Amino acid sequence: MSATTVTARPARSKGATRALWTAQILLGVFFVVASAGPKLFGEATAVEIFTQIGLGQWFRYLVGALELLGGVGLLVRRSAGAAALGLVGLMVGAAYTQAFVLDGGLLVLTPLVIGAVVGVIAWVRRGEIRSLIG
Repeated sequence: MSATTVTARPARSKGATRALWTAQILLGVFFVVASAGPKLFGEATAVEIFTQIGLGQWFRYLVGALELLGGVGLLVRRSAGAAALGLVGLMVGAAYTQAFVLDGGLLVLTPLVIGAVVGVIAWVRRGEIRSLIG
């Protein structure tokens, strides 16, 4: 007989599970509609911000595509942890850009807060991230 490893999900209360899914759904919809949408459809403010960043409009499309993938990924249980982890990285980059490239002042708080929330999602779903890796 061969030994198999079973990765069990940690036990969560119904309330904690509902809170986790509520956060994932809200953030998933936010990333798809309010964040990726304007970038991918060329909304004027998004175009202007990426002009100020100075890397070209290809970067706007890249960030929009990553936000779209991350937002959709948050809505799928198997990929939610990995999507959240990727979005943490994206929010770190957004915070850095707001603080040091765009001189955004308090606007740096938005990606920091969103990054913290997706960081919690990634932490809670760390077992699922491990199962994707190995």
